[in-house]
Amino acid sequence: MTETANPTACIVVIGNEILSGRTQDVNVKFLATRLAELGIALREVRIIPDIEATIIATVNEVRAAFDHVFTTGGIGPTHDDITSQCIAAAFGVPWEPHPEAWAKMDRHYKPGEFNAARQRMATMPRGATLIENPISIAPGFSIGNVHVLAGVPRIMQAMFESLAPTLPGGKPIRTRAVHGRRLLEGRLAAGLAAIQARYPGLDIGSYPYYRGDDNNGVAIVAKGTDEAQAEAAIAEVSALIESLGVTPIPGEPPI
Repeated sequence: MTETANPTACIVVIGNEILSGRTQDVNVKFLATRLAELGIALREVRIIPDIEATIIATVNEVRAAFDHVFTTGGIGPTHDDITSQCIAAAFGVPWEPHPEAWAKMDRHYKPGEFNAARQRMATMPRGATLIENPISIAPGFSIGNVHVLAGVPRIMQAMFESLAPTLPGGKPIRTRAVHGRRLLEGRLAAGLAAIQARYPGLDIGSYPYYRGDDNNGVAIVAKGTDEAQAEAAIAEVSALIESLGVTPIPGEPPI
C-alpha cells in the first residue's frame, strides 16, 4: 500500500508487565483505529521493557524514522515509571518540574497530598507540551514528534482524544472487508494476488479464522486512502469467492 501523502507513526509500548504476560495490551488496537481515522499510517509497533538504555535507544531510533511516535506506559508515580526521564535523556534536555503541570496538580490535591511520588508525574523534559488528562489530572506530554501517554487504557484514550485535534494527519485510511465460511486460503491465493496487482494503492490481506464447529473460513480486508478503490477491490474479491461456490458475506466475521 502506498500512502505517501499520509504521515507515518510508530507505537512504543513500554512495560515489563506486557512482556511478562501479566497484562494484556489493548492500547494498540485503539490507537491503530484512531490513527487510521486521522489519516496517520501506523507502520510499526514495538514492545519494550522498563530499561533506561532500551527506552532511550528505541525512542531515538523511531523518532528519526517516523512522523509521529506514541509511547504508552511508565509515567505513573512509582520507582519503575521511568519513561519521562528517559524521554528527557533521549532529547538531551533536563528532566525538571513542569511549571504548568506542577501548578495544575498542586491545585488538584488537598494540602499535603501532592507528595514526592505525585510530583514525579509533574516532572517532565524541558520544553514539553502538556497532553490533558481529564480522568486523573496527571498529564501526558509531547516533545518534538514524540507523544507520551499513560498505560492505563481509559486514561490513555482520554489523553489521546485531547491530543488528536493537534495532530497533523492526512486522508483517512478506509477499510472494507468480506468473508467466506468453509473457505480455504489456498483456493483464493492466485485470484487474490491478481486483484492486489490491479490495486497497488491498497493493502489487501487474507485472514483465516477458526472458531470451531462450522464457523471457519477466510476474511479478506482491503485498506487504503481511496475508499472507492477499496470498495471496488472487495467487490472483485466477492466475485472471486462466489466463483468458488461459496457465498461472500460482507464485513468481517463476528467474534
